[in-house]
Amino acid sequence: MNSELIKQLTLGPNGLPYTIPIHPNLVHLTLGLFIIAIAFDFVGVFFPLEKPVFKFFAIPATRSGLFDVGWYNMLAAAIITFFTVAAGFYEIMLAQPQTEVKSAWGLEAMETMLWHGVGGVVLLAMIIGMTIWRGFQRYLWRKDTSRQVQWSYLLVGLFIMFIMYVHGTLGAQLAAEFGVHNTADNLLRLGQDPNVLLK
Repeated sequence: MNSELIKQLTLGPNGLPYTIPIHPNLVHLTLGLFIIAIAFDFVGVFFPLEKPVFKFFAIPATRSGLFDVGWYNMLAAAIITFFTVAAGFYEIMLAQPQTEVKSAWGLEAMETMLWHGVGGVVLLAMIIGMTIWRGFQRYLWRKDTSRQVQWSYLLVGLFIMFIMYVHGTLGAQLAAEFGVHNTADNLLRLGQDPNVLLK
């Protein structure tokens, strides 16, 4: 399946039918949206303590506004992560990693791709779960309270950020150590100068 698909496509030096890999860019969008969502919810929780600071710097912040940022970023993270995972699976199907190398964690290329793929689906499920949990807090459970989120929600958010770090490290190893969709690495393996392409 993988070799048949690769034969049908005209692949560039990064091993993809397009110039810039889509998955890594969407990954950073997912990360940014999720981290901002949790961060603003934390700021909203501690708003009574921070209010004098906002006032001193003349920042017109409201607690409900901070929670709005948390909610909409979490919702956007859930939506964009579908595309992040889809692009990741498409690009991993086209991957032709170096097989004679092991990662810093002692994994081979196929093991790393497997863990990264499974981890992506698990993270998608976690982000969707967090979005549903956040929605229930916003519109049902805590809609009449000034603090819109539960402490347990914030702590789970921090735990998911740790999982994202581990998962992202696997993705970084695929590019840096196995040369998956890494234009410069692939050109060097072919004996070409990557600087010529960049000029």
